[in-house]
Amino acid sequence: MTISTSNGFCSKTLIYHSVRPPLPLPLESTNISVTDFIFSVTTTTLASLIDATTRCSIPYSDVPHLVQNLTVSLRQPPLSLTKGDTAYIISPNSSYLPILYLSLFAIGVTVSPANPVSSIPEVSRQIHLCKPTVTFATLDSIHKLLEVGFGNPIVLIDSPEFESMMRVIKSNGNLAKIEVLQSDTAAILYSSGTTGKTKGVKLSHRNLISTIVGALSGRKPRSSSSPAVHLSTVPYFHVYGFTLCLRMVAFGESLVSIAKFDLGVMVRLIEEFSVTHLAVAPPVVVALLDGNNERLVSSVDWKSLESVASGGAPLTVAVINKFRRRFPNVSLVQSYGLTETTGAIARGASPCEGMIPGTVGRLIANCEAKIVDPNTGVSLPPMNHGELLVRGPFIMEGYVDDKEVIATMVDSEGWFKTGDLCYFDNEGFLFVVDRLKELIKYKGYQVPPVELEHILHSHPDITEAAVIPYPDEVAGQVPMGFLVRRKGSTIDEAQVKDFVAKQVARYKKLRRVCFIDSIPKNAPGKVLRKELIKLALSGVSSKL
Repeated sequence: MTISTSNGFCSKTLIYHSVRPPLPLPLESTNISVTDFIFSVTTTTLASLIDATTRCSIPYSDVPHLVQNLTVSLRQPPLSLTKGDTAYIISPNSSYLPILYLSLFAIGVTVSPANPVSSIPEVSRQIHLCKPTVTFATLDSIHKLLEVGFGNPIVLIDSPEFESMMRVIKSNGNLAKIEVLQSDTAAILYSSGTTGKTKGVKLSHRNLISTIVGALSGRKPRSSSSPAVHLSTVPYFHVYGFTLCLRMVAFGESLVSIAKFDLGVMVRLIEEFSVTHLAVAPPVVVALLDGNNERLVSSVDWKSLESVASGGAPLTVAVINKFRRRFPNVSLVQSYGLTETTGAIARGASPCEGMIPGTVGRLIANCEAKIVDPNTGVSLPPMNHGELLVRGPFIMEGYVDDKEVIATMVDSEGWFKTGDLCYFDNEGFLFVVDRLKELIKYKGYQVPPVELEHILHSHPDITEAAVIPYPDEVAGQVPMGFLVRRKGSTIDEAQVKDFVAKQVARYKKLRRVCFIDSIPKNAPGKVLRKELIKLALSGVSSKL
């Protein structure tokens, strides 16, 4: 079997392999929790978990002791948690969450974190899915649990009692060590996928260990005189932030957490804590480049910042180029992954890799991929568009109470169908074109919404854009654009259509345009196309 050293592609099997140096995973037969694994690879450093809201700083040297104390407290009355239980956690980011996660993992309790701004019906749905034994919440969100009638124990994370559970050393009495299998469910995260109903994605301890190993393989060593400081604006209930906070403990690198995102607070924290690495969702990158925020962005010193990592949704080439002009000494690195793949399976691992416009990086260690023709299933070589299939130890166990769906997403050889239209270039870099299910079918032609959105974002009078399929009796579907004008702009529908028409084939032209105040997005920054489709079908297009 001949595998190209430049792009990892095997011309015989038509499989793409990671070009990252492989790192060994624990034997599958080894009983080890993700907590034990993290503590086995990390080394004591001067780094800390820092809470930007409370200014609480927890040295990593204290973390194993805090986890041990909390573990004993959780196992004893009144909670008496044990392997197989589930903990529902509804809280904003804090320095306590990584410690809580690690403590629950250590005793085989499944961690199920949720968005603190979830609606009452969403909370009800999530609780129905994960069936928690206990809930950890903050004072601001406890009313939601009471409204849905949650009757099991509720522990307030922002209370002196929880602080005591971590800080006060208790005798573990006769508590026997709990053996956690790598195949045990470690977490249930929530994803809507490509259908409307929320799904509970089950991730095992091995899934989490493998994604940490994948990140370790691309990590560059640093000198003690130049410590890394990461600032996370991404939520720890989302797979991006969830795996990030675990990776930072494994890396032994400082992590600054923001409870509630505020651009002004973020830029001041970068200067205050000499942040070197910033983790954001795409809307934050766009906000940094917004002319209305120029005075704020220019008011702080950015000299410590080395890289900005963006994940959750793709950035347009126009935004990437604008970022490079505004921050020439900061690398902008994108990553690609899903909740179902335990986070990123491709990422940029160096400033050089971040210089390639539009790529989400190369495959992480221990990852294989295929690009297949969506119609024939035939595997394709580099530079060909097709559905991305991936295989590796990071693929989810399945969905809660939905065994049939997993069978349609993972084949007998372990290939997970991402549903994304992608391609690899000749150097092994992955490019995401669009969601297969979001492709617009115009008279049989496939029109990727993202392609049109990239063009629209390049117009100086358009600050936000999203393209959806609109039903048409003759064509089947036509591209419809929802746009946000730059403040003070008078650009109209005809000008927008003409701008796009000059740059695309005839079948890709915009047929409808609607100007709105903002584009609806979820927490990671993905455009909520379903909401726009509902808006279009509700009659907003009658104004056009």
